[in-house]
Amino acid sequence: MTTEAAKDAASYDRAAALRNGTAVRIRAVRPDDKERFCAAFRNLEQESIYTRFFYHKRELSAEDLKSATEVDFETVVALVVTTGEEGAETIIGGGRFAIMDPAAAVRHAEVAFMVEEDYQHQGMAGMLLQDLAGIARRMQVRVFEAEVLGVNRGMLTVFAKSGLPMQTSGSGEVVHVTLSL
Repeated sequence: MTTEAAKDAASYDRAAALRNGTAVRIRAVRPDDKERFCAAFRNLEQESIYTRFFYHKRELSAEDLKSATEVDFETVVALVVTTGEEGAETIIGGGRFAIMDPAAAVRHAEVAFMVEEDYQHQGMAGMLLQDLAGIARRMQVRVFEAEVLGVNRGMLTVFAKSGLPMQTSGSGEVVHVTLSL
């Protein structure tokens, strides 16, 4: 991995539009996003929280917020999707990957997403997946892996329609997804 790729990831910022025409910004997460993360989490339904974390939780801890917003962009890359103007942004979704073993010959990363319910089925997770895959390739990551609850058909569909070669294992409560980059 090059330091240049990490710098590029840390400054990632682009305009996009959801399927319904909503203008959004996809950008690198920042430490000053903590309050925006809290607000986004409060807007999530319990089912979305469960499909992301695999258990119910009422609030984000200080450690959760630190982990979500203070990433190194060398082993962890996190992007958020926002609406609104700079300074008054609202986080409506996000995606991240974490490299499992940075010294491995073939680098794998775990990937995860969260999309606020009012914006689901608008292409956001697919856009985030493509953006994260591009960043990961530049960082010499070759495989994304994800654990997805079997009931989370939406996320399984996003992976299946991504155009990335996909393998799955397990068909019960949790499906292990492997995407080749």
